[in-house]
Amino acid sequence: MTKTTTMLTVAGIAVGGLVAYAVYFDYKRRTDANFRKQLRKDKKRVAKSQASSEASASASGVDVDELKHALETVKQEEVPTTPEEKEKYFMAQVGMGEQLCAKGPTFNLPAALCFYRALRVYPSPVELIVIYERTVPPPVFQIVMQLTNMDVKERVEGYYDCFPPKVMNVAVKTIEVPVKGQPNTPTRKKTLVCTKDFEAGESIYKEEAIVTALDSDLQGKGTHCNHCLRSLDPSSAVRPESDRLDSAYCSTECLDKAKTHSQSLLFSLDSPLPAPLAPTILPAAREARDKAQQAFADYLKKRGRAAPQLVARFIARQVSAETAKMIPGSAGGAEPVLTDGGDYTLYDHLERLRYLDMTPPEEETQILREVLQHALPGLEQFVTEERHATYLGGMSYNAFGVYFGEGRDDKPEPAMRPEDVEKSRTPLGTQKQVGTGFYAVSSYLNHSCIPSARPSFDRGTAELHLIANRPLKTGDELTVAYVDVTQKEGESVNEARRRRRIELVRGWRFACTCERCVQESDGSDEGPAKDESKVSDMVKRAEGM
Repeated sequence: MTKTTTMLTVAGIAVGGLVAYAVYFDYKRRTDANFRKQLRKDKKRVAKSQASSEASASASGVDVDELKHALETVKQEEVPTTPEEKEKYFMAQVGMGEQLCAKGPTFNLPAALCFYRALRVYPSPVELIVIYERTVPPPVFQIVMQLTNMDVKERVEGYYDCFPPKVMNVAVKTIEVPVKGQPNTPTRKKTLVCTKDFEAGESIYKEEAIVTALDSDLQGKGTHCNHCLRSLDPSSAVRPESDRLDSAYCSTECLDKAKTHSQSLLFSLDSPLPAPLAPTILPAAREARDKAQQAFADYLKKRGRAAPQLVARFIARQVSAETAKMIPGSAGGAEPVLTDGGDYTLYDHLERLRYLDMTPPEEETQILREVLQHALPGLEQFVTEERHATYLGGMSYNAFGVYFGEGRDDKPEPAMRPEDVEKSRTPLGTQKQVGTGFYAVSSYLNHSCIPSARPSFDRGTAELHLIANRPLKTGDELTVAYVDVTQKEGESVNEARRRRRIELVRGWRFACTCERCVQESDGSDEGPAKDESKVSDMVKRAEGM
């Protein structure tokens, strides 16, 4: 079999179907165990190749400016939208690339552009690059990698030109946080700054949660909407016909949104796909799905943590957004508008955020994989151990607690050790929240024990309003309190400082270096100001962090 035939067979099968686009897996990963075993090593090798490709531009015989011009030309081209069109486009570009390769070195750039166009519509780019590496002539492959590296770098650097949307009155800025004992090696972090002046008490922006999770002790009681977290009367709650969490909703609108975004895929036996795409489910498959969902629901109840549910719902919402693209006029599962232009996905937003290095229980990964597998066979391949750990670390570091008024007083005290209690960014304390939400823009808010702003949920839902605590000028940093920073009755200054700093270390693994902590320090508990949160290697390379 020729290299061309091999590539078209392996890659083409992956392109030709709904699930491939919705869940990012290809034929090789479904059928070849050795390929799956080798994939992680291949990804690392490809990453190294991608990182060095721009420096090797002269070796390919193509001028960097010529490459940039070619890349811009390709990016201006219209990309097909339906699975059938994408498959036809992919096959045509790969076939044309092979024909141009056969004509000799003069056609290396046109050939590489064909392979790059094919890469743009392929559901799992890294895996296709692995295939290219084994089948495409090295000089052409090198140009493909140069184009890919330029595109990735531009996407990373250009991301903050359109995120957050200007209507939110904030921008993302890089700041340097001092590290005690290492004056020449500060930590570089992203933060939010104002783009206009605000008076104390003014609303800076409002933001809908991408995903939410109701606190486990409230689950199934019918006292809060499972989508927007609004308080409700159980007697008037809207209940779905099929639901593993015994969910309740404040309206049919919230019910429909929840089903479209994640509930149908994770916690009910409804089809996770829109009606025009829904396959016929056989009784045995339905029974297996029912069993997998029950195991997941039982696991969530046993663990009592929000992060595993947030991760599952985030993955489900990604699938919902992808499938919505395949149905003309579909809006129910569409991604939230988080940028002023730019072709960015939910994963692009999460990938740029700081996260904690975590190792989820093996049982948790397997249970989630089984839920996804029985909902859409093949979807489980998306949840590798590495990706699951990164998602979990991202949700654990960035999620906000949702509370109303002064918060609740009826949350059961945790039975686990204090250091094992799940934390969320809640200025009243995690015990006061009714649930947790993940927000793309608000995730960039750093902590301060004298915060310049505060989250408010005064509409009675998970919609976050950021309120100025004091007068703010254009360019001022926006900070919030991740924990309760008030000095309690009977607490000394040092005791209050120690309490909040311990909570920050337990929840987010950093030692606070804010002005208040520095001023209140007596020097007795000072050690290295560590910050164990991380950013992805891709972001580090592109932004020089």
